[in-house]
Amino acid sequence: MVDVVAAPEEDDDGGRRRRSGGGAGGAKPEVRRAAPAARRGEPRRRGGKVNINEALDDSERQRSLASVRRQREREKQRQMGAAQERHKVVRDVTIPETITVQELANRMAERGTDVIKALMRMGVMATINQPIDADTAELLVGEFGHNVKRVSESDVEFSIRRAADVGETLQSRPPVVTIMGHVDHGKTSLLDALRKTDVAAREAGGITQHIGAYQVNLPSGQKITFLDTPGHEAFTAMRARGANVTDLVVLVVAADDGIMAQTVEAITHAKAAKVPIIVAVNKIDKPGANSQRVRQELLQHELVVEELGGDILCIDVSAKTGENLDKLEEAILLQAEILDLKANPERQAEGTIVEAKVERGRGSVATVLIQRGTLNVGDVFVAGAESGRVRALLDDKGQPIDSAGPAQPVEVLGLNGTPQAGDEFIVVDNENQARDIAEYRQAKVRQQNAATSGRGTLEQMFTQLAEGAKKELAVIIKSDVQGSTEAIRASLEKLETDEVAVRVLQAGVGGFNESDVTLAKASNALMIGFNVRANPQAREMARRDGVEVRYYSIIYNVVDDVKALLSGMLSPVVRETHIGNAEIREVFNITKVGKVAGCMVTEGTVKRGAKVRLLRDNVVVHEGTLKTLRRFKDEVREVNNGYECGMAFENYEDIRSGDVIECFEVEEVARAL
Repeated sequence: MVDVVAAPEEDDDGGRRRRSGGGAGGAKPEVRRAAPAARRGEPRRRGGKVNINEALDDSERQRSLASVRRQREREKQRQMGAAQERHKVVRDVTIPETITVQELANRMAERGTDVIKALMRMGVMATINQPIDADTAELLVGEFGHNVKRVSESDVEFSIRRAADVGETLQSRPPVVTIMGHVDHGKTSLLDALRKTDVAAREAGGITQHIGAYQVNLPSGQKITFLDTPGHEAFTAMRARGANVTDLVVLVVAADDGIMAQTVEAITHAKAAKVPIIVAVNKIDKPGANSQRVRQELLQHELVVEELGGDILCIDVSAKTGENLDKLEEAILLQAEILDLKANPERQAEGTIVEAKVERGRGSVATVLIQRGTLNVGDVFVAGAESGRVRALLDDKGQPIDSAGPAQPVEVLGLNGTPQAGDEFIVVDNENQARDIAEYRQAKVRQQNAATSGRGTLEQMFTQLAEGAKKELAVIIKSDVQGSTEAIRASLEKLETDEVAVRVLQAGVGGFNESDVTLAKASNALMIGFNVRANPQAREMARRDGVEVRYYSIIYNVVDDVKALLSGMLSPVVRETHIGNAEIREVFNITKVGKVAGCMVTEGTVKRGAKVRLLRDNVVVHEGTLKTLRRFKDEVREVNNGYECGMAFENYEDIRSGDVIECFEVEEVARAL
């Protein structure tokens, strides 16, 4: 048997001792590891579990190893940072007119809390999402050591301004011709004859109520773009817009009617736009047509035709028979050749919104006349306060095309909203730029609407209350195209007088929806639909809420109906009719009745229930009604001239002998605009 020697064990005195592990049982020897000796100069660390009393005893608390490690790590980083000193990055910070604190902090790459603290030191209390003005933001940027770059929101408008085209990039383009003249003088029929189509038959009431844009291909291969404008007096803005985007104006005058009101207006628009005029004397096939009279009448408006020694081309035509239409086309091309019309097709497109509307299934659709450049499918554009991307292009015959060049009218699909007719159409580089420009323009429109929809100052309000405020007829207008909405609104606002006015709460394109009915119900407004209808939900809602919806297809019917409604709102005229006089001869004091005047009717008739005045020395001392009118003891309805009667006044007894009673009737007469 081998003896097992136990490992040396350290006793309390530091000496060594051996314990025999042998024995009869051969038990396993017990091994105890020596505890690490404490370093000299360091306090002995506590071992084992800690109870509550020991934890709360401050006298024995010692610094932990983790705390020592953290201190050493900080010291090491401090030494490394001293060797590699960090440099602050100075940035160019762009500041608009207003900016939120968070956005400013992001642009400076500073913490939001630091920016708020800097604001508080400046005496400005602001939250992280609160907007601050540009001056405050500029001071903040300077305090943080960055460079300031001030910009205005209107700067986005200048980003789309492009330089004019130079000579070598210009190419010939077709002329843009606007057909103008008085209503029912045959403008659309003349255009139909040139296009070999039938547009006039599709217009309600036989009058044009939209701007139509068409392109005619001549047998010679040349092209002419025509704009057909309405002749009705309500469409002044449309005619002015047509004159402003055109190269030539063809003034259509009926040979049997001669110069009329809207003919003169068309001449004024053409002169204001400084475009040449060609006169087309239409309806020469009608009996009683006198084209020479038309030429003489033109002299009154400073239009001297060639036959009379002037420079205005004047051609007799007939849209019905097609007579001399070729001469009219030749005159247009001759005038276009003199004007030497050119444009650059190799650039981003620019143009004008001729008309805009909302179509079911296609959304907002705009008719655009391209003036410079070429418009392609997929281009990003801005149209007034709206933006979009061209999804599809349609020509004047409704056929899809891939691109449109200068002087070509096209229908554009892909608008985010419906622009105003006459707005500028510009292709831009990307969607972000288009969105920024559209948002800026929409904000301007909202500000203008807020400024014009207010009720004025407090002083003006008191003045209106003192004078009696106007009675207003609230209306909501919806039509098929933007131009019609504009014309109806202008026509209704012209009906305003000192007593009544039309207040247009909302005007737009497309059919009526539930929100329109809700607005009409809340404001007690009349809903006017022009070539549009309400959707089924809105129709049911209007019937349930008792909101009146009126539909029209001819504009002068709208004007007539609204004029009748306004006439009904006018205060009636009070008309006074003198019917008789009576002189008081004696005054009787009757018990339970009071004073009764014994009178002689000296003029006309005295009636019971009529209004009376009491005159004393030709001065009115009382005005009221008769309480009783008697002849002897009987109550009578009237007493004629030369008869005696007894009268008593309602709530008045200061009557004397010699007074004169004047009897009169009052009637209210309805007024009309």
